[in-house]
Amino acid sequence: MRNEEISQSLKLFIVLSRAYKALHENTNHFFQENGMNPTEFAVMELLYHKGQQPLQKIGQKILLASGSITYVIDKLEKRGFIERVNCPTDRRVTFAEISSDGKAFMDQLFPEHEKQIHELMSGLTSDEKEQAIELVKKLGLSIKDLSY
Repeated sequence: MRNEEISQSLKLFIVLSRAYKALHENTNHFFQENGMNPTEFAVMELLYHKGQQPLQKIGQKILLASGSITYVIDKLEKRGFIERVNCPTDRRVTFAEISSDGKAFMDQLFPEHEKQIHELMSGLTSDEKEQAIELVKKLGLSIKDLSY
């Protein structure tokens, strides 16, 4: 490896990290303004778009440790945004389902979130976004293949 290539890799890491930090800070601020944290929003968004989900599967779908999910589900249930539903065929399984209040909340919030994300990404053209998607996906998949 040449020093120039190593330096370029470090620079890319820093640029990606700073871009992620800027996006993360902006979206977190939006969630907080609307009385949620990012994890609560992720659970709500999953249930809003994908429907009823087994509690045991939510953590892996939103990349969160399973121990934290119970706490988040409890908070959302207390707010009336979700309901727990027992599985009729397997007593070991409990589903989380968005309530009508939760759906109404997301009907209002999600379009604002989409608009904010679009504005945050407006520094890139449509073609540049497509290139970025492909390149970052390629990077993520190549990292998965490395074994440490």
